[in-house]
Amino acid sequence: MSPNPKVGAVIVRDGNVVGEGWHAEYGQAHAEVAALLAAGPRARGATAYVSLEPCNHTGKTGPCSEALIAAGVARVVFAAHDPNPNAAGGAARVAAAGIDVMSGVLEREALDQNAPFFFAARGAERPFVTLKLAVSIDGAIVDASREPGWLTGEDARTAVHGLRAESDAIAVGIGTALADDPALTVRHAVPPRRPPLRVVFDRAARLPRHSQLARTARELPVLAFTEGSSPDSEAALRAVGVEIVAVSTAGDALRHLGTRGVRHLLVEGGAALGSSLLAAGLVDRLVIIHAPVILGAGALPAFAAFPSQRAGEAPRFRVVERKALGADLMTVYAVSGD
Repeated sequence: MSPNPKVGAVIVRDGNVVGEGWHAEYGQAHAEVAALLAAGPRARGATAYVSLEPCNHTGKTGPCSEALIAAGVARVVFAAHDPNPNAAGGAARVAAAGIDVMSGVLEREALDQNAPFFFAARGAERPFVTLKLAVSIDGAIVDASREPGWLTGEDARTAVHGLRAESDAIAVGIGTALADDPALTVRHAVPPRRPPLRVVFDRAARLPRHSQLARTARELPVLAFTEGSSPDSEAALRAVGVEIVAVSTAGDALRHLGTRGVRHLLVEGGAALGSSLLAAGLVDRLVIIHAPVILGAGALPAFAAFPSQRAGEAPRFRVVERKALGADLMTVYAVSGD
């Protein structure tokens, strides 16, 4: 969907749903237009419910405000105002045409659904960052053997690919890259319009040339953030197509991604990278998938590198969503103030 938000619309007449629509793909009909097409003449006199203020400009498609007016709806109810000044104003335009307008219905849910979009719209210099970790009941990400293996089940892994598909870039730390040799591709979800950029936080350029990421770098871009202190290793990675960018801090890395149009970064580990981003205040959403297992003594805690906190003073995160994924449980926390 990037750079567009996720938007849905429902047309209701006499208590019955007569049309539904959503913005399915960049450049295609917006949610309101799709719902109006489904409703046809039944839209006249109906109520249109939309998760975002109808747009009031002509871009890839025409103004949704004008489509609602032309369809003859009697009422428009929407959740959140559009923060894009080029697209905003649809509510006022519809109201000027004599249509009843109500805003703010389920606004918190709409803001959560499109948090990366609203974050970028406020002029953020870095991407909205979602940190995803699969952990055991006792909070570990890998057992004492340190051998790679799945903690979660198939449903959870499918859900993670859905998160990948919604992201502009996917990142791991070099520890995860060495231990798991991930591909960081979208395989178990509808492929996005543009494959996510694959990112490795790799200070000393230790990513092996035979890794899945390096071997496929010419097919799907891979970016490694280093400290610029290992020129020979960096040159070897460049030779196989890995892009190298030297940065001093994680914040610098995120700002670099922001300059490349990355609005939403999904970080999939590991423990050191996740803890450092959290400690630096650079995580906006935390997705924890709990597997129903206990790994016990010697297992690696997910937040072992996070600074110690006093129980009564540690920040408490707002729960955005909880959902069972087969035998696993996914909880999404709002870490930033959004």
